[in-house]
Amino acid sequence: MKDTLYINPNVEKGHIRRQLQGHFSEHLGRCIYGGLFVGDDKEIPNVNGMRTDVVEALKKVRIPALRWPGGCFADEYHWKDGIGPKENRKKMINTHWGGVTEDNSFGTHEFMELCRQLECDAYITGNVGSGTVQEMNEWVEYLTFDGVSPMAELRKKNGHEAAWRVQYFGVGNEPWGCGGNMTAEYYANEYRRYQTYIRQYRPDARIYRVAAGPNAGDFHWTEVLMREAVRHMDGLSLHYYTVPHEWHKKGSALNFTKEDYYLTLEKTMYMEELLKTHGAIMDQYDPNKRVGLIVDEWGTWYDVEEGTNPGFLYQQNSMRDAIVAGLNLNMFNEHCDRVHMANIAQTVNVLQAMILTEGKRMLCTPTYYAFKLFSAHQENELVDSHMLTNPLFEGGKLPAAQATASKAKDGTLHVTLVNPSADDEREVKVVLQDFSAKKVTGEVLTGKMGDHNTFDEPERVKDRPFTGFALADEGLTATLPACSVVHLAIC
Repeated sequence: MKDTLYINPNVEKGHIRRQLQGHFSEHLGRCIYGGLFVGDDKEIPNVNGMRTDVVEALKKVRIPALRWPGGCFADEYHWKDGIGPKENRKKMINTHWGGVTEDNSFGTHEFMELCRQLECDAYITGNVGSGTVQEMNEWVEYLTFDGVSPMAELRKKNGHEAAWRVQYFGVGNEPWGCGGNMTAEYYANEYRRYQTYIRQYRPDARIYRVAAGPNAGDFHWTEVLMREAVRHMDGLSLHYYTVPHEWHKKGSALNFTKEDYYLTLEKTMYMEELLKTHGAIMDQYDPNKRVGLIVDEWGTWYDVEEGTNPGFLYQQNSMRDAIVAGLNLNMFNEHCDRVHMANIAQTVNVLQAMILTEGKRMLCTPTYYAFKLFSAHQENELVDSHMLTNPLFEGGKLPAAQATASKAKDGTLHVTLVNPSADDEREVKVVLQDFSAKKVTGEVLTGKMGDHNTFDEPERVKDRPFTGFALADEGLTATLPACSVVHLAIC
């Protein structure tokens, strides 16, 4: 069957913020230590402790925003433990992730230096679960106040004269679970109280306040938060992980069947229902869509790799994950009027990682290359498009082909297409309304469903030029390889 994608470049439906392709870094396993940060390790090239290879790789996908320090870790993190001379910083036990010792050598100054090197927005999550209003208030002052005050003076004493710019601040993390086991009603009141003291010290750089939102399909949570606190928030978070089987037995990242593959993709399509339903509840209280839905934890979650610390959540990453990434990034694009940011979990060495490291060695995963293709959408205008297709399986939610289209400032159309079929190529007819295609270039990420990169074969799976298209009177025809993500630039 030939699917048809209709695109009308003259009908704009929303702005695709670059933050839809954001990332998440938690003090979990080897995400920070050994992944993003190597400190004084002279064996691994670094700038001020940040791994040069990882920083350069992330800049190539135009990383827009980085969330830190958690996650569950955020609600046991006390920021003053992570400032000042490293030899004087308090050590703590990371009770959530592996019971290892956290020496706090990566703290506020290090995170802001990482964001400087990455040229990305800083998204900091404050401690509500075990912290105080004063603690959060003083952290914001320490970070962003340029005048005379105790926290500004402390920052200067610790070596940073000027205030930083913090674009996003989250008030707690998962308060319905690891962040305090609160009810929606209780947290709504706590949120109103805590956010009051996120002072806007810089009129030229207002902090975007994010309320901790629901766990997947907890629509009651969204209803309560929007009803009780909508005028006090800029964003409401949403967490949803794609887990193939049960939480106690999630399944292997690499040793999976075709049935497992399709089950994973069907489950990731639940994101569409979540975006629509939470968005509809938000519309009742915020019809002008001022408040953003912030999907700041999403991605696949499998059993950890054999022989690794169960608390480190280290898993491999295959073409299955790249397809999951493509499907979700297309969904975020389509809902860009409400979704203001999304952050994949997590950036390095944890869950659906963009990058894996092992000592001096580093590799980029298939998910990284999917993000690389989608980076062409950043700061474009979403344009009207409709894919005429069927579900891949009768009665299922997984489409046989999926796409979004955007228009860049120079008028170029960017189209990302996903073919989730593990075995069959897909021919898609692209009909362009009131647009004459003169030149088309393309990139493709494809392979067998279990294909992945290793430290011995770090580039087995990567993006390559795509030539499987032909111009036609109404637009073009593209033949998508099985298990593929494709980007087309049309001008």
